[in-house]
Amino acid sequence: MTVLPDDGLELAGEFPDVTHEQWQRLVAGVLRKSGKDVGDAEAEEALSTTLEDGLRTRPLFTARDTAPEPGMPGFAPFVRGGRAEGNTAGGWDVRQRHTVPDGPAVLADLENGVTSLWLAVGEDGIPLGSLGGVLDGVYLDLAPVVLEAGRDTEAAARELLRLYEERGVAQDAARGNLGADPLGDEARTGQPGTFAPAAELARLCAGEYPGLRALTVDALPYHEAGGSAAQELGCSLATAVAYLRELTDAGLDIGQACGQLEFRYAATADQFLTIAKLRAARRLWAKVAEVCGAPRAGAQVQHVVTSPVMMTRRDPWVNMLRATVATLAAGAGGADSVTVLPFDHALGLPDGFARRIARNTSTILIEESHLARVIDPAGGSWYVERLTDELAQAGWEFFRRIERDGGQAAALRSGRLEQDLAETWQARTARLAKRREPITGVSEFPFLAEKPVVRESAPEPRPGGLPRVRRDDQFEALRARSDAHLAATGRRPRVFLAAIGPAAAHTARLTFAANLFQAGGVEPVTGGTFAESGATEVCLCSSDAVYEEQAAETAAELRTAGASHVSLAGRPGQYPGVDSYVFAGCDAVAVLSATLDRMGAS
Repeated sequence: MTVLPDDGLELAGEFPDVTHEQWQRLVAGVLRKSGKDVGDAEAEEALSTTLEDGLRTRPLFTARDTAPEPGMPGFAPFVRGGRAEGNTAGGWDVRQRHTVPDGPAVLADLENGVTSLWLAVGEDGIPLGSLGGVLDGVYLDLAPVVLEAGRDTEAAARELLRLYEERGVAQDAARGNLGADPLGDEARTGQPGTFAPAAELARLCAGEYPGLRALTVDALPYHEAGGSAAQELGCSLATAVAYLRELTDAGLDIGQACGQLEFRYAATADQFLTIAKLRAARRLWAKVAEVCGAPRAGAQVQHVVTSPVMMTRRDPWVNMLRATVATLAAGAGGADSVTVLPFDHALGLPDGFARRIARNTSTILIEESHLARVIDPAGGSWYVERLTDELAQAGWEFFRRIERDGGQAAALRSGRLEQDLAETWQARTARLAKRREPITGVSEFPFLAEKPVVRESAPEPRPGGLPRVRRDDQFEALRARSDAHLAATGRRPRVFLAAIGPAAAHTARLTFAANLFQAGGVEPVTGGTFAESGATEVCLCSSDAVYEEQAAETAAELRTAGASHVSLAGRPGQYPGVDSYVFAGCDAVAVLSATLDRMGAS
């Protein structure tokens, strides 16, 4: 009998240890019963999932899945965090973003849990002359300010520094980031800029403002263009290395140059990938600092933002759940600062309720869930450690590719980077279209009767540069066609779902078909007769066995009743009178687009 040595507790101690091979054998047996002919060694592979960047998630990770030693928090390679104490002292910095001159909203945030401000200033946001009014009543020695001003960075930074001086804030008490990011701005707008103002601000901060950083390495433009996690990592490294070269050329030593950079990453609802990405980012930056001869300066400072790409315009309330999972991942991944975008971010300017929910998301995770009490809570997980290592390898390879092409600026200007991101997004778009990557409330479980959420328009981003994508783009276009049809005719396009046979035979596929058609804004009608439904098309719903007996006859009857198109919920077969098929894994966007075409919804 095996007895646990430390606590004396026994659990199935009389049974021998189970081997990995025994587990594979049992899994293979279950798969064979389900109709999959696999060998024992193939069973694990059959249950694996392919991710972006060539990564694969297996169903089981054990101590055999080795990864490099992550070290201790606060020490190179900083996988477990850049600070020895992590976020245990008071949680992560809760950073709220503002894009319009709304001083009361800023104060409301700071009075209710927000600990720093992220202000979009200049052409795309708060007018430069309004910055003082927005910060009126803000204790600038207590609330760090982070700027995002694009081409207006130098003017915005000087105005903020003037406010510090005017309001008596000591230079060593100023905290935040002046937000210079010329390559990030070029990625946003397509317009090359000069680094000279950023270098001057960096020299100023390094010499006079020890708590201020001058530059942001923003990876969001690449994430928002459809890039993968590894591409986001690679682009951030390439950008940061370019900045190190410029800063050292401007007279800063490598340690000072590293100290002027803050990194910004996206957090998605894929919590494990987000956790691994943040841990991998710290490891990669530590490697860069080591190669540059400043290993002690390799503790990356991370500002993490809940992903704009995952935010939906339909059923936006679900965005609260997405943002909660993403924030949890950011906290567990060791983010220094977290911005939770309001759930109505994709619709325009957030209202007070949306801002309150956004800031309270962090508060609950810190104060009630106690997520910040443990440093690197995911560390030690065989899966997380292996995923961190694999993602670091993929990110490093993409970074090296950019460097071989001449660096980040060259990759942006040649169009090579945009092409790489587009190819990644195209592959993901295909998965979204087939609902292999579901979007709750949009491609899955849509609610056609929901009243639209309307918000005041937000400032439009400047045109040019890399595209901005959203996961719901394809389905949003379909729903917009349905909305236009509703506005023009007084009702949405309709399809009659013909249930054949007993409920046990038709319920599953009827539910599937209703869900699919609603994702494109097509209203399913399930009651009454086809003639009463007001529809011009019909979809047959039942089991394969019932189809064999009744599909052809039912299709003929419905055509006689006036059906112009007959589809069938199930795998394609040879059923007379059936024009098309809808099934799990079909290209839902193509099916729905063709349906709207036939129904005249332009």
